[in-house]
Amino acid sequence: MGIKQKLGLGVASAALGLALVGGGTYAYFSDSAEANATFAAGTLDLSVDPTTIINVDDIKPGDTMLRSFDLVNGGSLDIATIDLMTDYTVTDANGNNNSDFGKHIRVNFLINGDKLDAPIWSTTLYDLKNMSPDVIEGNFWSQFFAERGGNLAAGTTDKLYVQYEFVDNGQDQNRFQGDSLTLKWTFDGKQGAGVAR
Repeated sequence: MGIKQKLGLGVASAALGLALVGGGTYAYFSDSAEANATFAAGTLDLSVDPTTIINVDDIKPGDTMLRSFDLVNGGSLDIATIDLMTDYTVTDANGNNNSDFGKHIRVNFLINGDKLDAPIWSTTLYDLKNMSPDVIEGNFWSQFFAERGGNLAAGTTDKLYVQYEFVDNGQDQNRFQGDSLTLKWTFDGKQGAGVAR
């Protein structure tokens, strides 16, 4: 191959390389767009008003004590269920009592303020303390919420009436004289199922 051919082939190769490089740097239109999202979690804020539901002295067998309290949903989400946990301590004033005082205090749960003589569910503090939340839900809360549209709506308050009764069992209950019981109820609110939004 002669020098002219080699030079011609070299120039052709260089031209092809420049064409390929130049062909890759063409101008084009472009545009861009952005999208943003915000996720803010809601709140559950269950409270009881007043926090001391009952404080009574000198009760005797046969006494009943009607009290009311408000369940308050101060959060931004509806409360679909409320679990009730019961705990109490008994102080035996004379050291002569081997029976649990909680077995003799009945709790009558009432809903409608106009029908305070018709409890929808009654149980003793002893039984209430030993029940699972599912049993309480089936016996009481499901009826409480059903009367209120199925839940405790955000920003609302519902009044609950409860009657406590020192049950007169018709037997000698002298062993309870001077005894006391301190009750603690814990209300645990839960949200409903998630929904498509």
